[in-house]
Amino acid sequence: MARYVTLIRFTEQGARNLSASTARAQAFREAAQRSGVTVEAQYWTAGGCDGILILNAVASNQALHCLADLTAQGNIRTETMQAFDASEFSAITAR
Repeated sequence: MARYVTLIRFTEQGARNLSASTARAQAFREAAQRSGVTVEAQYWTAGGCDGILILNAVASNQALHCLADLTAQGNIRTETMQAFDASEFSAITAR
């Protein structure tokens, strides 16, 4: 199963509706689960990003489809990257 780390930044719309952020996060978690994507973690952050998602999915298109649906709501912008634990990275770099 592939793991993805997504950095989240609120749009102006998302910032105006900040108090609904946790409800939107719960709705995303439920929608992702219905799509076969596991939300391993959701965090709100202070600094350059407003939040972080850690997702697990069998196929990249599952995770990316969920994130596309999320961003289409207009509350956030995302930057997503695939993440590897030590054993996965060792397998990638082994020759």
